[in-house]
Amino acid sequence: MNSLQQLIAFADTARHGSFAAAARETGSAPSTLAKAVARLEAGLGVRLFHRTTRQVSLTPDGERLFARCQRLLAEVDELKSEASGVRAAPSGLLRIDVPIVLGRRLILPVLARLLREHPGLSLDVRLQDGYADLVKEGIDLAIRAGELKDSSLVARRFTSQTLLLVASPDYLAARGTPRRLEQLARHDAVVFRMPSTGKPRPWAFRQRGEPVELHPASAVRLNDGEALVEAARLGLGLAQVPDYFVRDEIARGELVELLPGLRPAPMPISFVYPAARLVPQRVRVLIDALQALHP
Repeated sequence: MNSLQQLIAFADTARHGSFAAAARETGSAPSTLAKAVARLEAGLGVRLFHRTTRQVSLTPDGERLFARCQRLLAEVDELKSEASGVRAAPSGLLRIDVPIVLGRRLILPVLARLLREHPGLSLDVRLQDGYADLVKEGIDLAIRAGELKDSSLVARRFTSQTLLLVASPDYLAARGTPRRLEQLARHDAVVFRMPSTGKPRPWAFRQRGEPVELHPASAVRLNDGEALVEAARLGLGLAQVPDYFVRDEIARGELVELLPGLRPAPMPISFVYPAARLVPQRVRVLIDALQALHP
C-alpha cells in the first residue's frame, strides 16, 4: 500500500506541476508529498522530476510512469466502486486522439451528447491526422481509419467510410465526365499527402470484384481533407475523399460523384485503447456511445 500511496503522490504532483499546488488540492503537506516521491524515486532507481524552488517538471522516465500510472489509478478507483457495490458516475478527464475531419464531423457530436449526459466528464481532444503513442502520451482512446496493424492496443471497429471520386459540375462541363478508369489519366487530379509518409495517397477502386489502385499525376497535393474538398469544389480537378466529407456538397449540387459503380470496399473506422484489465468508466461510456452509432 505504501507503493500505491507513493504513486498517488507522484501523479498528483505531476498533474499540478508543484508539490505546493498538489498539497493544496489534496489536503496534504508539501513535505509529505515530496518525501513520498523521493521514496518512489529511490525504490525505482530513477529521477522522476526536474525540481526548481517553485515547480517541478517530468523527466522522460517520469513521463512514461505518469502515462502508465494514470491507468493503474483509474483501475484502482474502478475496483473500489465494484467492491462497494456502487458504479460511480463517469467523471474525470477523457483524453482522445482523432483524425481532423473525422473528429469534427463524426466524433464531436458524439462527445457533445456525452457531456450533456455525464457533466462530470471533461475532454482533451487532439485533432491530428498522424498516429499518437497512446501509452507514452497518456491518451485514453484514439479513432483510426483503415486496416490496423497488429499491436498491443485493443481495437474495435464501430463504423466505416467509403471513398468517393468527385469533381465540380463546372470542371466536368469544361473537361468532360470520365466513364471508365482509363479515362482518368486525361484529367487533373487533386491528391491527399499522407502525414505518415509524406507521399500522395493512391486512388482506390474496385473493378469486377478486384481492388484497383491508381497513382495519378497531380499538380496539387494537400495534407488537409477539407482543403481537398474545397479544391475539388473550386474546379481544380478530381479528388477522392471519404463519403462523409462531401455529403452536403453533393446534396447541394456543388460536387458530383464519378464512377460510383467502381467504389472501393468500405474502409473500417475503429477505436483503439491500451490493453487493461479494467477499462475506466469514463472510457467505457465513450465506447458505448461509439458502438451505438451503428448498432
